[in-house]
Amino acid sequence: MDNRYSRQLQLPGFGPEAQQKLLDARVLVVGAGGLGVPVLQYLTGMGVGKIGMVDGDRISLSNLHRQVLYSTQEVGQLKVEVAAQKLALLNPTVQLQPYPTHLTPQNALELISNYDLVIDATDTFEARYLINDACVLLKKPFVYGALHQFEGQVSVFNHQNGPTYRCLYPTPPSAQEIPDCNTAGVLGVVPGLVGGQQALEAVKVLTGIGQTLSGQLLMLDFLNQTQYKIKLKPNPLNQQITSLQSSYAVASCQTVAEISAEELLSWFDQKKDFLLLDVRQPQEFELAHLQKALLKPLPEFERQAPTLTAELPIVTMCQKGSRSRKAAELLLAHSSALEVFSLSGGMDEWLQTNGTQRLASA
Repeated sequence: MDNRYSRQLQLPGFGPEAQQKLLDARVLVVGAGGLGVPVLQYLTGMGVGKIGMVDGDRISLSNLHRQVLYSTQEVGQLKVEVAAQKLALLNPTVQLQPYPTHLTPQNALELISNYDLVIDATDTFEARYLINDACVLLKKPFVYGALHQFEGQVSVFNHQNGPTYRCLYPTPPSAQEIPDCNTAGVLGVVPGLVGGQQALEAVKVLTGIGQTLSGQLLMLDFLNQTQYKIKLKPNPLNQQITSLQSSYAVASCQTVAEISAEELLSWFDQKKDFLLLDVRQPQEFELAHLQKALLKPLPEFERQAPTLTAELPIVTMCQKGSRSRKAAELLLAHSSALEVFSLSGGMDEWLQTNGTQRLASA
């Protein structure tokens, strides 16, 4: 057996048998960002036989403080393609399969069916419920991880008749209840710590060593260095899933029109009159913002939406598009007569599509 694994082969209770189980294992990691990067690095290093990586996102500068597999020179490139290249250098014996797409109800069953275990390294409720339901249908376990500022959660779902994700959260929250990680922020090291725990749980599930977190939710507070576990009980009704939903989008009370980066650039070029509201935090705005943009952080919207007339079209924008949709919903709730658009993909999509055109700093 490859000498690269000698240190873990020496562990009591691990040995060649457990290592062989890793070598034979097939793991699908959904998300190649903050949680996915440490998961991918450790599972590749430890010798998991085949690792699939699902993520349609491209590397952005704001990723790099926590997604330390990537470099400044790779901004704009697809995460899974860069990850596959770098992980192959770490361990060329591992079969690495990048899927440069997002997990959807249309592709989830086909992708997951080819693997023994799924690791949820996403940051949306839509993806988590989709992963859960697909794993229940296919009888696959999955390792869950989540972040919020200085805190994390880890568990193992759908393993050996244990609870599913819906046993923890039976139904998705409303769009207004969801904490936005772009607004809340995250300390760079925290995803590494939580992702490391996910990788450990994956190894335990695959090899049978130790006790997994199935039936337990591990709560981690890194600012105070405290942790505790919550017991979870399985609800048999949550195993009675017969098909995937056609959509897992979180319900919203308003339908918000979106505008693409290309179309908004044409508005600039045509000298069209419109109001551009940037709902990011001041520190994000200072790094880069568009001409004409007025800074109106989302928390201000949530306290009191600005009073605006319907004379001009309004475009809301943020870093990725989620906060701007919330702001647009609040504006429409205040006055349905407004013509409001949310910039699809936010500043990340603008930079990817239009580069530095119409940046106030350019």
